[in-house]
Amino acid sequence: MGEQASVSEFDYVIVGAGSAGAVIASRLTEDPNVSVLLLEAGGWSREMLMKMPLGAHLGRHPHLSWGYVSEEIPFLGRPLPLPRGKAVGGSSLVNAMAYSRGHAKDYDQWRQMGCEGWGYADVLPYFRRSERSWRGEDKYHGGAGEMGVSRGGIPGRLYEETVAAAKALGYPESPDLHGELGEGFSIPEFTHWKGRRVSTAEAFLKPVRRRPNLTIRTGALANRVVLEGKRAAGVEYVHEGQVNTARARREVVLSGGTYNSPQLLMLSGIGPADELRGLGIEPVLDAPGVGRNLSEHASFFIAYRTRRPISLLRHLRWDRLAVNLANWWFLGGGPFAVQATTAHAQVRTRPELERPDIQIFFNPARMDARPWFPVLRPRQEDQINALAVLLHPDSRGWMSLRSADPRDPPRIFLNLFAERGDVDTIIKGLRIARQVFGAEPLAGLVAEEVMPGPGVQTDAEFEAYLKKVCLVSHHPVGTCKMGHDPMSVVDPQLRVHGIEGLRVADASIMPTVPGGNTNAPSIMVGEKAADLIRGTSLEPAEL
Repeated sequence: MGEQASVSEFDYVIVGAGSAGAVIASRLTEDPNVSVLLLEAGGWSREMLMKMPLGAHLGRHPHLSWGYVSEEIPFLGRPLPLPRGKAVGGSSLVNAMAYSRGHAKDYDQWRQMGCEGWGYADVLPYFRRSERSWRGEDKYHGGAGEMGVSRGGIPGRLYEETVAAAKALGYPESPDLHGELGEGFSIPEFTHWKGRRVSTAEAFLKPVRRRPNLTIRTGALANRVVLEGKRAAGVEYVHEGQVNTARARREVVLSGGTYNSPQLLMLSGIGPADELRGLGIEPVLDAPGVGRNLSEHASFFIAYRTRRPISLLRHLRWDRLAVNLANWWFLGGGPFAVQATTAHAQVRTRPELERPDIQIFFNPARMDARPWFPVLRPRQEDQINALAVLLHPDSRGWMSLRSADPRDPPRIFLNLFAERGDVDTIIKGLRIARQVFGAEPLAGLVAEEVMPGPGVQTDAEFEAYLKKVCLVSHHPVGTCKMGHDPMSVVDPQLRVHGIEGLRVADASIMPTVPGGNTNAPSIMVGEKAADLIRGTSLEPAEL
């Protein structure tokens, strides 16, 4: 693994500079008397296209990704790619930028599961603290935070037609899905500001990277948490081919994400004891919940050919493309300066449900839209589509080590649709999306359904379609679950059960996946974790 190089000492050692870790490092070093080492396996990104909202795509830049792939999923009969951000900023650097916290009852459920201090009233102040909303500051939104949040879509991207079709079917229009009405059809929101992506690297680390009490070490792969008895004393990591040890006077904080944090715990001897012994790792603590309770949002597309050339393709003709790129580059404006999403819907598939169980993003372009050149590269057929997401899956997966080598990727068993109810719910979601496209005035704009096609009508036909096209939304959570039961890994203070001086703070601690997108909740976890470490807290919101 390399030659032993050096030992250094800090108050806090944080592993992972992603959506949560970047926030924690920034907040802790507000105190000049505190020293922090932030370890990141990737580097600083210089990819300009990743800053362009329209250029966002998780898989387009493999050098910024861990490149994980799941094991074969029994329901699908195939594995799925699981790209995760490997750079300063983590997955906030490469995601689709959707700002969607989930429903208030998602967090109240955490509190009901024994996670004291994590109800909606408790976490709302932390969402507000990091947010700089286009709406301005109000009861539900922050106006002066580091994370810029802008409205998506521009006039002409079919928002009015989509909402009118939804209203014709009885669905409400919500002025703010994070406000009083947390369901219905609404303007989409994204973490971009003045035409540029806002990752946690840009928002929380670049402005403070020269603080004398903050050391950011990139290209540093953590091998293990250094344990002295049942106390975390530091982190062993490889940097430039040498093995280094960073000792932590106060605490070690793991913020590697849902796959990497439990992997590091297991490499350190904290996890299911029999599994660890089978790989030659001596267990320090038998923690059966490490790597379990994996939850992920399954999703799929439905697409329609349009009657007229009204999709985003009109902006991709070579001459318009050049003008639009220049507009974005120099002025931060034009169609490339915002995410190409028409509307964001949160709906219930059954009226008796207390919160939405399906999310739908309506999009004004085909999934494989590309630049075109008259004669040389013909324009594609105009299509619009929708992405439907299963928000509250009952199925749970797990992950385990592939070997005792930290360089080996973990084995990831998503186990999607193991529970029949998940299949039934997502089929209902597909039918809802189809109904919206079939209602006026949207129906008058589409010519025919391309995916799955009019031949797919029965539940069995929908299920067969689902097996062919199902994706995940890249929202994994839960593998270091917070709580008090025997399968919990951390307590509500995010301290690892049975180990002193060690916390986990990222999406892995979420006991259930929020009914939205996970970047904003991960940032919230980072905000709250920083206060837990400092021994401070924000007052709960008055609702």
